[in-house]
Amino acid sequence: MESNTVSTGEDHARDAPRGRPTSLADESALDDFLADTDAALVEFYTEGCGICASMEPVLGNVARTVDVDVALVNPRDDPPLVERFDVRSVPLFVLFVDGEPVARRAEGFIPGDDLTAWVREVVE
Repeated sequence: MESNTVSTGEDHARDAPRGRPTSLADESALDDFLADTDAALVEFYTEGCGICASMEPVLGNVARTVDVDVALVNPRDDPPLVERFDVRSVPLFVLFVDGEPVARRAEGFIPGDDLTAWVREVVE
């Protein structure tokens, strides 16, 4: 899945221009990302997942439309991350407020308007 950067968690907010998802390397980077944001939408994905890849431009549009930080993380080689967030299928979208997961969706491709409305409903 293409993204603008791979973050180790340090200075992630400056890694991705507004409107582009930040790519996180692992659980530690995710924790650092969440520590620096009030509200975030994170997509858990795997390489080779066509639906996951098709969601990246949608996530960019969501990031430009609503006031949340957006990130991508591949939990495939991080079993503790899979267990912690109960990742059973991808793409999995998790909304975080103040670092805590508050809502999740795992239903395949979600159109941009639906994803934006869901984020607004939960976060704003």
